[in-house]
Amino acid sequence: MRVRSLILTGCLLLTAWYLTYAQTAEAVPAHTEIESLPMQFDGWTGRNGPPYSREILTILGVDHYISRNYRLAGQPVIGLYVGFYESQRQGDTMHSPLNCLPGAGWIPISKRTATITAFDGARKANRDLVVNRIIIEKGIEQELVLYWYQSHGRVVASEYWGKIYTVVDALRYNRTDAALLRVTTLIGEGTDLDEKAAEARAVAFVQALFPQLAQYLPE
Repeated sequence: MRVRSLILTGCLLLTAWYLTYAQTAEAVPAHTEIESLPMQFDGWTGRNGPPYSREILTILGVDHYISRNYRLAGQPVIGLYVGFYESQRQGDTMHSPLNCLPGAGWIPISKRTATITAFDGARKANRDLVVNRIIIEKGIEQELVLYWYQSHGRVVASEYWGKIYTVVDALRYNRTDAALLRVTTLIGEGTDLDEKAAEARAVAFVQALFPQLAQYLPE
């Protein structure tokens, strides 16, 4: 009976601690808002897309975002979306593109992961990024999509591991801030638009983008 009482008391104390801790305001480290990401870097030039409607922003639950098209001279366009969430405690959680794209008429026809070696601006060293690589189709159009989840210096492809890390980081650091990053480019006919060229183009863009992210997505 004494052991059971101790266990019950310990559980109650742990629950009380967790509830108090969970209600504590999160302290996201100082960082520059993602909207200030440069329009030009490493030869790429960007242009903002149309702003999202209030209805879409409500569905996304995002705190800060950018939706842009970037172009390298003589190359087809690269689409970039970054959605940053300061907190995911109140139901505002990241949405997988695999859930959102079909609603826009895009059907995923293949999915795997890809590894990209890029320079990390925060760590001042190269690192391997494991990201999702999918091909989507709408009518006769096809696009290649690379996307990943990023939080506290961690790059994650898996939605499930992303959720697990969110819980772990909430308990350890009282932080649930994170970002979803998505890179898209057209696949079609012609030398610059086939799947191999599209992947090379998207990878080159990620390698140019990733070093820029250190001051916008807090470690």
